[in-house]
Amino acid sequence: MSKKYIVKLTPEERQILEQLTKKGKSPAYKVNHARILLKADTSSELGGWTDEAISIALDISIPTIERVRRLFVELGVEAALSRQTSQIKSKNHKLDGEQEAHLIAIACSQAPSGRTRWTLRLLAQRLVELEIVESISHETVRQTLKKNELKPWLKESWVIPPEANPEFVYHMEDVLDVYTRPYDPLRPVVCFDESSKQLVQETLEPLPMEPGQNQRYDYQYERNGVCNIFMFSEPLVGWRHVEVTDRRTKLDYAQQMKYLVDVRYPDAALITVVHDQLNTHVPSSLYQAFEPAEAKRILDKLDFHYTPKHGSWLNMAEIEFSVLANQCLDRRIPDKDSLQREIYAWEQKRNLDSRIINWQFTTADARIKLQRLYPSIQS
Repeated sequence: MSKKYIVKLTPEERQILEQLTKKGKSPAYKVNHARILLKADTSSELGGWTDEAISIALDISIPTIERVRRLFVELGVEAALSRQTSQIKSKNHKLDGEQEAHLIAIACSQAPSGRTRWTLRLLAQRLVELEIVESISHETVRQTLKKNELKPWLKESWVIPPEANPEFVYHMEDVLDVYTRPYDPLRPVVCFDESSKQLVQETLEPLPMEPGQNQRYDYQYERNGVCNIFMFSEPLVGWRHVEVTDRRTKLDYAQQMKYLVDVRYPDAALITVVHDQLNTHVPSSLYQAFEPAEAKRILDKLDFHYTPKHGSWLNMAEIEFSVLANQCLDRRIPDKDSLQREIYAWEQKRNLDSRIINWQFTTADARIKLQRLYPSIQS
């Protein structure tokens, strides 16, 4: 199907756009719009790229590409480079109560075959197909869904506990009982968890922040492997330790337990460890890593308590991971050495502040709020 809005740049326009993309001093959206116009230019040697090809090359949505084309044809280069789209928007008409109810029902239903989820334009199209409205813009759909706090284009990944599961209840109440213990330096309670961090290397040096301009990163980057992160957290004293490793095998787990016994708590009588039921988090891992006598020596000082399957939220180390992710890891980090340095700096500052975790959820709360997880007594 031929495009309604054909981009044909003059030599002067092309020169301006090429300079704009090379200088790196313009906002990212303006640079992206310039790149769109350059690739869509039918007067170039390549004869103009298709919207699909431009979308793949620049990682920009097709509706944005179509909008830039239209602005260029109707209003010129300056308009196409701007964010102002009010000149081409059609008037939005509000939906009445019945029409709004139909929209909400459709948005909450299964997406059409061949599509992962509903989009604003799909919803607008379906309303017209069902003759609920004669016409409607995707912006009206967006405003209506926003008012009703619906986001059909988003999905949350959530671990859902099984109904009436005695094993879940047992592990949950066991961990919650551990969390009620008073602080005892000879019998510390430590939460342990692990996660991973994708290493990302810049292909171009980011442009620093300056007055009136945010720091800018190029949309292209280079993946540089993945590191594993082990997290220790003693909630009652506000201590945590993070270890960065190449892998998360049974041998790596065993080394972390040895660190806990020999380095962190060499004088402890018994160390209580709360962690998830991963296949590496088992006592036999230590026999795989050490001689039997050494494995037994370490295990004799460890008391394991496991969070239930589908109940990793009961592990307080996850709270520390959340803080670490938000305060330190929410950015591109190029390599393992950089990751270790950044995490070490975060760990030192947080330990210096002695940030404790005040756990409030109790067994009594669980028996009320999570009653559906408790099996009925069989007579």
